[in-house]
Amino acid sequence: MEDNGDHEQSSWAHLPDVCLRNIFRWLDDKDRSQAALVCVKWSQVMYSGSLWRCRTLVFYSRPSRMQASELQRALFYTKKFGRYLEHLEIKLPNPYSTTFTQRFQVVMRDLLSHLGSCNTHLVSLSIQYLELERYFWRSLVRAQFVQRLASFLKRMSKHLDCLNLKGARAALDDGCELLNSLSCLTNQSFVSKLNIEDFFGMHLHVYRSTLFHRTMSYFHSLVILSLSYSCLSDELLDILRENSAHSLSTLNIKCHIHDPHEQVVWGMSWANLAKSAPKLTVNFFFERVLKHDHLARILLVDIPVSSISLRSCYFSNPEWIMRPTLTTLIPAYHCRLQKLTLEFNNDCELLDEELLQLTLACKRLSYLKVWAYLSATFMERLLQNRAEGKCVLTTIKVKIYTAQQDTTEEDQLLCAIYRRFKYLIDSELNYFATTCPVE
Repeated sequence: MEDNGDHEQSSWAHLPDVCLRNIFRWLDDKDRSQAALVCVKWSQVMYSGSLWRCRTLVFYSRPSRMQASELQRALFYTKKFGRYLEHLEIKLPNPYSTTFTQRFQVVMRDLLSHLGSCNTHLVSLSIQYLELERYFWRSLVRAQFVQRLASFLKRMSKHLDCLNLKGARAALDDGCELLNSLSCLTNQSFVSKLNIEDFFGMHLHVYRSTLFHRTMSYFHSLVILSLSYSCLSDELLDILRENSAHSLSTLNIKCHIHDPHEQVVWGMSWANLAKSAPKLTVNFFFERVLKHDHLARILLVDIPVSSISLRSCYFSNPEWIMRPTLTTLIPAYHCRLQKLTLEFNNDCELLDEELLQLTLACKRLSYLKVWAYLSATFMERLLQNRAEGKCVLTTIKVKIYTAQQDTTEEDQLLCAIYRRFKYLIDSELNYFATTCPVE
């Protein structure tokens, strides 16, 4: 037994560094620190830069003792190995107190200052849902944080490739200051992936701002841009055409009921951008914007739309009549549309036939997700069309709303439909179908 133990210990001691790094990569900070105590070799491997390229820090509003210790440990290693860091993600699940934001600002001041002085490799930074316009950000604390973050972005601007500040909800001046910091050194930003969805405060008419337009003119290498519709204008589309047409491939646009979306963006501006950026695809995400006249003003035929998401969840509004949207607006993209998500309360409107015809009309539609009032036979007809090759769907996710609390009959029918098309579903589809009682 003693000889076997020595043999096992010897095998681990002579394990190649590349194997040790692959093992350590799966360990959390606590386990890594314990592994580093095993021997000198393991301690040396622990300092391999490849183990510390990615870091996620989670700040909890009211952390438990375990969560607090995890954060402190993560902060410690972020500072200790900060020079290797390439991808940094900071999460704030619930920043809902002034005490938390004050503490967060102090920690970030220290962390960003350290990384700014030692790191020259950071290519990706994500800080989502700061919600800077909310009451729990005191004016002084907010100003100090924005100043620190802007200074850090300025230092990182030469090599930062991806910036995600989704949900920052900043004031117009603060938001533009942060974005401008990416081009302070060269009058040109090298960022290729920029997420400014919900970046500006709610209700701000950003599309009117000359400051915002001037800020966006500094971005010359955008590949993926995610933003709110409140930022969109003819001027912005012209700026993208002039500066990023050679690289731009994806526009993700979110339109929320509480953000301004009344502006007119002309089809000619979209057509000029699409002509100059032939690789461009546009994905729309609508949150409780379902009125046909609002959608018709936004969904122009000149836009190279690849994906549309229309969501109202369980909210109901008699003015949300979906039939004309399904029969006239969305079919306009029948040659390009690949993904369609529909989540709405259509308790006063039957749409089975319209949805079936839509899937037949859109020849490239491969992803369909529908949460709505439907009949179970809708699934049977949809799968039959797929089996006959009339559509090319590869993902089908359907939640059938019903006013009946007892869904036994509908569930049995869905099971029977599944059994009938089991060969197709198991071999070719990512499939999900269920019922959902709605009060």
